[in-house]
Amino acid sequence: MMKIRDRIKELRRVKASQLQPHPKNWRTHPSAQQDALRGVLAEIGYAAALLARERSDGTLELIDGHLRAEITPDTEVPVLVLDLDEGEAAKLLALHDPLARMAGSNDDVLAELLGEVETENDAVQALLDGLLGEPEAAETEAAAKTEKDLVIPEAFQVVIECRDEAEQQAVFEQMTRDGYTCRLLTL
Repeated sequence: MMKIRDRIKELRRVKASQLQPHPKNWRTHPSAQQDALRGVLAEIGYAAALLARERSDGTLELIDGHLRAEITPDTEVPVLVLDLDEGEAAKLLALHDPLARMAGSNDDVLAELLGEVETENDAVQALLDGLLGEPEAAETEAAAKTEKDLVIPEAFQVVIECRDEAEQQAVFEQMTRDGYTCRLLTL
């Protein structure tokens, strides 16, 4: 039997501006997501805790919740303080969102749920409207297309084999100067 550790030390309420963003936070937040989150926070409020680890100097470093903290800097927010070292925090930062994206969906249950949800916020409504019928997040929609649905526009290309990276860079720079659209590939 696998032994699973409880890494939650405590729940603290902290002013969001006091939380330090993780220097390796790789998630970006487009304006549509920011607007939808503002709408959800306005209509519902905080319903989930941010995740952070306590550094040796006593400051809290965010692992999850960067956008919530950024949107509400003057608000005391719920923070689960985790007992993680720097490496474990990096691992959780890398895996937290992708793990959640792996979940599937039941469209029948989702349709029933969406029938009960009302909002007056345009950004939240746009988010809700995009949920049904999409097996995953919008960013994976292109990957879900089958080969027969995939349309590749005609393009004329030249592949040049180079002896090493230095020659590759020189050829790339020369072709770019000559007005060609170039990409660097290493196979």
